Amino acid sequence: MRKRKQSAQDEDAVSLCSLDISEPSNKRVKPLSRVTSLANLIPPVKATPLKRFSQTLQRSISFRSESRPDILAPRPWSRNATPSSTKRRDSKLWSETFDVCVNQMLTSKEIKRQEAIFELSQGEEDLIEDLKLAKKAYHDPMLKLSIMTEQELNQIFGTLDSLIPLHEDLLSQLRDVRKPDGSTEHVGPILVDWLPCLSSYDSYCSNQVAAKALLDHKKQDHRVQDFLQRCLESPFSRKLDLWNFLDIPRSRLVKYPLLLREILRHTPNDNPDQQHLEEAINIIQGIVAEINTKTGESECRYYKERLLYLEEGQKDSLIDSSRVLCCHGELKNNRGVKLHVFLFQEVLVITRAVTHNEQLCYQLYRQPIPVKDLLLEDLQDGEVRLGGSLRGAFSNNERIKNFFRVSFKNGSQSQTHSLQANDTFNKQQWLNCIRQAKETVVCAAGQAGVLDSEGSFLDPATESREPQGETKLEQMDQSDSESDCSMDTSEVSVDCEHMEQTDSSCGNSRHIESNV
Repeated sequence: MRKRKQSAQDEDAVSLCSLDISEPSNKRVKPLSRVTSLANLIPPVKATPLKRFSQTLQRSISFRSESRPDILAPRPWSRNATPSSTKRRDSKLWSETFDVCVNQMLTSKEIKRQEAIFELSQGEEDLIEDLKLAKKAYHDPMLKLSIMTEQELNQIFGTLDSLIPLHEDLLSQLRDVRKPDGSTEHVGPILVDWLPCLSSYDSYCSNQVAAKALLDHKKQDHRVQDFLQRCLESPFSRKLDLWNFLDIPRSRLVKYPLLLREILRHTPNDNPDQQHLEEAINIIQGIVAEINTKTGESECRYYKERLLYLEEGQKDSLIDSSRVLCCHGELKNNRGVKLHVFLFQEVLVITRAVTHNEQLCYQLYRQPIPVKDLLLEDLQDGEVRLGGSLRGAFSNNERIKNFFRVSFKNGSQSQTHSLQANDTFNKQQWLNCIRQAKETVVCAAGQAGVLDSEGSFLDPATESREPQGETKLEQMDQSDSESDCSMDTSEVSVDCEHMEQTDSSCGNSRHIESNV
């Protein structure tokens, strides 16, 4: 009897310990989320066909959408559950996959060649898998659950479906010429015949600017954000979001020249494949260059169509005739106002991001500035006052770094803007873009003279620049501070989530400004 009581007490003690109420704790305990992780609902992709996965995901989302109304506020977990890092696939080597024996008497160079060919083939296989995943795990469930309309999904996914059979064809041909021991003798003729098919990437890449903008806009819908977040937290996504999957084809396209050069580098001079590989490299370089040009023109059209003019006088023929957008992004003026600046071929346009008819648009902030008449000045850290002397005296030093100034004067018209970039690198990218645009305009106009380090036009006879004294700098700061009050915005300002930085492609198409 005594033992039985003791046993009952022990059971009670165990149950109390399991409830963890023995004593109060000062630690904050994170409440368990009511939302079951998608990882617990869906097995890994490799273990379950994509069709079954899609059905499981649809049932999960349907249950959530029926159990509560759409008007509920976003859940806290969706803000704090950002994945820490992207998971990459484990790389596969040709020598490990096919157990190459040393007795085969392959040279080190030949082994490297086989590795490069295998990397090309393996990359095609991974690409096909990712494209199918994007359709089965994202497109089809969102369409069936009416998370997005068919028209919206067609805009976001573009011609992605047509790319899958294209790459399946190349993968099939590469596997057909692979010998039983895993080695491949010739790939050049296959690539020469297949690469012209990549011209179909034209429409897909040209659609990406509009697709990205629509996807970002739809993420404001909590059902869309909820679905994408659950997918992001699932093993099948490898912590890649939807846009990462949609951007994979473009990344693959620009990688082909590097892959082919690597194969060529390890191909002996007396190998018949060498000539075909050189021809293939020329083909793919031409295709990439043409697609890059058309994509740039498409991007330029997209942003020109979203410019909002406060008055007819702001419209400029230089904007209408522009076919290339050299660079654009978010900058701040010396009052901390966020501006979105566009550098077209021959004109600089300063705007504010606004919403108009539920679309992100850009309302002109001031009159467009012709590149040929633009004056550029690189400002030293601490040289700009923030919103007046009193505010500037007590401001943090971090807020007065990375400024540069653009100004324009033509008769009675004059403008001055002190613009702040996010960091030193971004500031230098803007300076380089503007200077190159000015140089291009000057060369096109056949003007003599050169640019100094600040983008000012130098007289070749005297090699002197227009003096800029203390008084002029003071007037510039003052006019920039006052310019904020002249903006009449009837729309709601929107902070751009990402600022697009100029990449290496800018070097080919950017046009840089020179001071006159």
